[in-house]
Amino acid sequence: MSKRIILITGANKGIGLETARQLAREGHTVIVAARDGAKAEGAVAELARDGLKAEAVTLDVTDAASIARAAEQVGSRHGKLDTLINNAGVVNEPWGTTTSQTTLAQWRDTFEANVFGLVAVTQAFLPLVRKSEAGRIVNVSSILGSLTLHAEPSSPIYDMKSVAYDSSKSAVNQYTIHLAHELRDTTIKVNSAHPGWVKTDLGGEQAPMEVEDGAKTSVWLATLPADGPTGGFFHMHDRLPW
Repeated sequence: MSKRIILITGANKGIGLETARQLAREGHTVIVAARDGAKAEGAVAELARDGLKAEAVTLDVTDAASIARAAEQVGSRHGKLDTLINNAGVVNEPWGTTTSQTTLAQWRDTFEANVFGLVAVTQAFLPLVRKSEAGRIVNVSSILGSLTLHAEPSSPIYDMKSVAYDSSKSAVNQYTIHLAHELRDTTIKVNSAHPGWVKTDLGGEQAPMEVEDGAKTSVWLATLPADGPTGGFFHMHDRLPW
């Protein structure tokens, strides 16, 4: 695929930053978005030390004005966006919190960032993605959003329940299906990505995967060829159950 203009939310650290690094290595124009502009600039500086070029933009997915400013800046700089990677997300439940103990505040804060923020960013940038010859939207989800696996006693996630976070990722997957359906007659492809259980601030040191591997699914979906899938839920190249 030809060189692309790619924006990644929550890209100042963890999987987002590693995704930016891998895409920059491929020669794409990478826009590092973070709610703290100084941290976005810091990530760009870190990439520059590795000989990689990237741009920074301030984007708080829970702030409508911040989203609008970021979309205007990207539009002014580039006139289009080839790939949007909705990577930003939060977990507000301490591990072990039961379903009945999860507070409404935890539910609301989780959905504000993981669902409403993702939708708001997508709506703001979709006009720019439509200007691409081959637009791609990647929604970073989680295997913990799989209803099928949560309901199956033999599955590896059966006892890994964090109801607000898991439900937010199920909602992201539903949004992926619906948006892909809307855009099915265009060149835009929309998919959900499960990075894996990765050693990050969110995943913890006990996670089995390194961050380099955690970025691979988003990198693949961000640069899908014309015959690639849309409306799917993937880890690496494997399709996951909804």
